[in-house]
Amino acid sequence: MTGTESTRDRIDTSKPHPARVYDWYLGGKDNYPVDEQLGQHIMSIDPGARRAARGNRWFMQRATRHLVRAAGIRQFLDIGTGIPTEPNLHQIAQITAPDARVVYVDNDPIVLAHAEALLRGTPEGVTEYVQADAREPRKILEEAGRVLDFDRPVALSLIALMHFIADEAGAYEVVDTLVDALAPGSCLVLSAMTADFEPENVRRGIETYAKGGVTLVGRSHDEVSRFFKGLDLTEPGIVSVKDWHPDLAEGETPIGDGPVSLYGGVGFKAW
Repeated sequence: MTGTESTRDRIDTSKPHPARVYDWYLGGKDNYPVDEQLGQHIMSIDPGARRAARGNRWFMQRATRHLVRAAGIRQFLDIGTGIPTEPNLHQIAQITAPDARVVYVDNDPIVLAHAEALLRGTPEGVTEYVQADAREPRKILEEAGRVLDFDRPVALSLIALMHFIADEAGAYEVVDTLVDALAPGSCLVLSAMTADFEPENVRRGIETYAKGGVTLVGRSHDEVSRFFKGLDLTEPGIVSVKDWHPDLAEGETPIGDGPVSLYGGVGFKAW
């Protein structure tokens, strides 16, 4: 990919990075000692951190299977992609629907450096990567519109993204702008951190990230529900990600007992 080497040069490996810490939680190899150190530190104050990361990943996979198999969705817009961890969204979708079209969006040079791995889709389908900030929804829609047909249903995937955007930074407005651009029959797939289950552990985790200059927001059930306003929620509604359709699990490794402090849900735009 053009510019990959210069992109790698811009990656700062002297400081921990949320995407690489998340990769470490998932057992990936695209992280550095500083990321493992932060991950270990967070786990020392919040033992459920790795469980949450894995539970969130399984939620993405389950939701994608449901949308392709039961809802017939063939287009996906995944914003806040993160470092590729197989199987990724396009692989889950294209196993069932080889003609599925997937656009990944991220603004992180770390993800850009790995974008080639994101683009290994089926010959029948389309898999593309757009470098853009989630807080620029109109730019995202313009770029994604070169690949996706917004006159047909699209699954908008915001997995573990919105807790990095505070209310005052326009979190709800971002989602509203994106959802408004979708055709009837489209859907929103969203997971977001909450302090409802483990308030003290989550508070300490937020403070730890804040010391590194990273904003995190733990939202209540009602606050997460606001992202889905006007949409028809799929059963079981907005629940801890570990409780969202466990019947759709395939190849999941156990995450252990205990709460998972992320809410997840899928909501459809009425025809």
